[in-house]
Amino acid sequence: MQLDDAQKQRVTQWIAEGLKLGDIQNRLASELGLRLTYMEVRLLVDDLKLVPKDAERPKETLLPPPPAAPAGAAAAPSPEAMPTHDLDAPEPPPLGGGVSVTVDQLARPGTLISGKVTFRDGQTAEWALDQMGRLALLPVQKGYRPSAEAVREFQQTLQNELARMGF
Repeated sequence: MQLDDAQKQRVTQWIAEGLKLGDIQNRLASELGLRLTYMEVRLLVDDLKLVPKDAERPKETLLPPPPAAPAGAAAAPSPEAMPTHDLDAPEPPPLGGGVSVTVDQLARPGTLISGKVTFRDGQTAEWALDQMGRLALLPVQKGYRPSAEAVREFQQTLQNELARMGF
């Protein structure tokens, strides 16, 4: 679809106004009589070397500080004093030597869900559950094979973790 200079100018103006591609598609149809698919509008905007504006993010509103506690009350810890948890850091083995399971935020390609496991003996492995419900366990150390008891404990811990997450 070829547009004349006046039509290109209108599309450029609409982008400058912050219209989304769907809105531009509707305006092309209603104002210019051009029926284009969404993909055609997207390619048109790309051909014109235009970039749609991102929607403005809502501004963060700061909550007022909580009222001061009475003189005899224990002070709550400040947010700076609260411990933080790095989601990308590997989980340390749990106290008591049990199995530790983490779930990836983005599943590995070809899997429904994936993550990492640390066994009682400190060995780690990656795990994945595929579309057929098959569980794969890929040890980090080549040749490592967890015991049958460790695998059962891993499966139970994984089941509990997934149930906690709503799976």
